[in-house]
Amino acid sequence: MAREVEGVVDVQLPSGLYRVVVDGSRSITAHVGGGMERNVIRLLVGDRVVVELAARDLTRGRIVRKL
Repeated sequence: MAREVEGVVDVQLPSGLYRVVVDGSRSITAHVGGGMERNVIRLLVGDRVVVELAARDLTRGRIVRKL
């Protein structure tokens, strides 16, 4: 089961990646999940998002929802 955390988009990186700040200090590199890509939801710096963390690497994840 994947762990979901809430964070804020800090930087938009190349290749469709985003740096998301979680817990005020920890950074996660995340890409946009499939449902958001199909619905053309745009992410900007400062948006609050829910990130599903990878099971093996807690510094990588997938953005599943925009708050």
